[in-house]
Amino acid sequence: MQKHVDVAIIGAGSAGLSAVHQVRRFTDNYLLVDGGELGTTCARVGCMPSKVLIQVAEDFHRRNLFEREGINNGEELSVDSQEVMEHVQDLRDTFVDMVFGSMEPVEEAGKLIESYAKLTSNNTLEIDGESVIADNIIIATGSTPVFPEAWKVFADRIITTDDFFEMETLPESMAIIGMGVIGLELGQSLNRLGVNVVGIDQQQIISDIKDPAINKVAIDTIGKEMTMWLGAQANIEEGENGKLKISAGDNSTEVNKVLLSIGRVPNLKNLGLENTTLELDARGIPVYNPTTAQCGDSNIFIAGDVNGSRPILHEAGHEGRVAGINAAAESITAYQQKTPMAITFSEPNICTCGLSFDELDEASTAIGEVRMGPVGRALIMGKNKGLIRIYAEKQTGKLLGASLCTSKAESLIHMLTWAIQNGQSVQDLLAMPFYHPVLEEALQAALYDLYSKLDVDKSQPVQLTPVK
Repeated sequence: MQKHVDVAIIGAGSAGLSAVHQVRRFTDNYLLVDGGELGTTCARVGCMPSKVLIQVAEDFHRRNLFEREGINNGEELSVDSQEVMEHVQDLRDTFVDMVFGSMEPVEEAGKLIESYAKLTSNNTLEIDGESVIADNIIIATGSTPVFPEAWKVFADRIITTDDFFEMETLPESMAIIGMGVIGLELGQSLNRLGVNVVGIDQQQIISDIKDPAINKVAIDTIGKEMTMWLGAQANIEEGENGKLKISAGDNSTEVNKVLLSIGRVPNLKNLGLENTTLELDARGIPVYNPTTAQCGDSNIFIAGDVNGSRPILHEAGHEGRVAGINAAAESITAYQQKTPMAITFSEPNICTCGLSFDELDEASTAIGEVRMGPVGRALIMGKNKGLIRIYAEKQTGKLLGASLCTSKAESLIHMLTWAIQNGQSVQDLLAMPFYHPVLEEALQAALYDLYSKLDVDKSQPVQLTPVK
């Protein structure tokens, strides 16, 4: 007799685990199937270990302000790269253990199968040669770093983010190919820890910044710390003494290691989508409704990085919850998507929320900005480089989006994202209290600049709210 379950979840990453937690509210007749390494991309090779390395690099880099602040170093500070990586790995293992802890109820109930699943129809899976019938299926198989076939001949010296946190020591030199979020974060951190780094990207932008003013400030600021070759495609050849020769445009150098950070592709290969009735887009990804996670009108749902939409942990968690509820409940419910928000944990932080610059209607949009140079708290911190840009409807002041390149923007962007999701305006935020001296005052200054450009009634002070 074939095994029959109400819901089968393929993939035990952030989206899959979020889905499981919802499915368990409705039924105990489910399966979680994953043949890869458990522990989630975030905890093992993504968000968490990268932030550990960033923190170490930030702490060490801070020494450059000691003389200015009158702090005597004593003996010169140094980096033990082996101990750095051991620290990163120790905390990484702690985060992974936390994930395993959340999976214990699933394992104890015998619902976890550590193997690969293949779809043989809309309602059947093949797992270890056995067929499983599932009333509903959730695809949450995540993604894998891109590794061009032509460069695999150098695989002994080229790593991806999936390998990076397994290094025992840091190399003397490294090329980072791809100046997106993770490439920029790791590249700057390695450079601060003494690795001779060159960052390469065929585009003239970094961290996928859409606002050209923010992009310029980010490149100018971070470019003072680390070498970046932008606007030319990278090439890899055999170098001397076991090194790799990296070139891009008129630039070339030799390095010990290369980190590829040129994107990720959804894990859909060998999943058996060809055996289903699902409609696929031009990328081979199932077409789905982002408010329900449902693929067409089928019994199959999709969530997380595998859908190629918003490859960010909090989005994966949200999508997993939506997929889990709709796969297990009696009816399909559409749920509002979160306001888009993205953070690059470089220094300065690079953050965006709401509509991006290229999505704005120029004629109906006002843009307010402030440069961080004269901001008091930023001066005190020695981090007064950067720019804040906020977008709003010119006729109403309704907030639309923002792009920031400044220290501690990871906190500022949350305030703006929450305001946008709540439908608030520039006027609403300017009526809020702002303490002194804090970095939020820079946000206040940008809002004042934005308010001055609105076509709204300005007869009453925007800071004051009449008593009703």
